[in-house]
Amino acid sequence: MTILLSVLLSLSLLASGAWAQADSSGIRWDQLSPQEQRTLKRFGDRWDDFPAARQERLRRGADRWSQMSPEERRSAKHNFRKWKQLSPEQQERVRKRFERFRQLPGEEQRRLRATRQWFKSQPPERRQELRKKWQGMSPQERHRFRREFESHRPGKRAIPPDRERRRHQRPRR
Repeated sequence: MTILLSVLLSLSLLASGAWAQADSSGIRWDQLSPQEQRTLKRFGDRWDDFPAARQERLRRGADRWSQMSPEERRSAKHNFRKWKQLSPEQQERVRKRFERFRQLPGEEQRRLRATRQWFKSQPPERRQELRKKWQGMSPQERHRFRREFESHRPGKRAIPPDRERRRHQRPRR
């Protein structure tokens, strides 16, 4: 899950400009900055054959790449290698999961990113223990686990106390 979310986030950086187009004729190679040309050199001989949308997407990705720290670049390369090792079916599941993530409200996305960051900060043994525990849970147990986790985050409560009480009351007949 952690790897998949990392891949999704990396793909979001590269794909966020997917629908932008420079113009109907695309971007000429000589319009790219020297830095963009260096980053995109492996596409140079085919650049004019690409649709304008793909050119713009690659250009934006090159710009992002040039702004990344060495650690961010290592992470992106690592995530891309992991992505290439996934089967087409796994890649499709990741794409769908990523699309669901992008449809979430911003606050929910931030919460998930923070949870992922917390998970990554745990020692490897603890992460493995949590994964094993999670995989053995029923959907109901997972829901309770999420609520419990949220309630222990500083300054956060997953469900306000008044809603929690109402939830556990018996329905009136």
